[in-house]
Amino acid sequence: VQLVESGGGLVQPGGSLRLSCAASGFTFSWYAMNWHRQRPGKERELVARITSSGATTAYADSVSGRFTISRDNAKNTVYLQMNNLKPDDTAVYTCSTRIGNDYWGQGTQVTVSS
Repeated sequence: VQLVESGGGLVQPGGSLRLSCAASGFTFSWYAMNWHRQRPGKERELVARITSSGATTAYADSVSGRFTISRDNAKNTVYLQMNNLKPDDTAVYTCSTRIGNDYWGQGTQVTVSS
């Protein structure tokens, strides 16, 4: 199982970014996918989740209405569209899935600053 995130970077408050997580080594369309983040000095938290088909999504209250999780099962990729970013969204964002065990990517840094 391999999960590789991309798309992080530096963005101004109010800006947008789209993160991608490319998956390999398993049947991607069979499993739910998650995005987590770890803000400086804080515990890692679940940000968004999407079911295997993409039909159902769920979000942390702190990002609801600003972030959108989606997936393309033909491309084995899950996305996190982040709009109206705030400095408090600065974090390392990581995708994960559970296939018996939990598998994690290496993370991508998102910095929101003027």
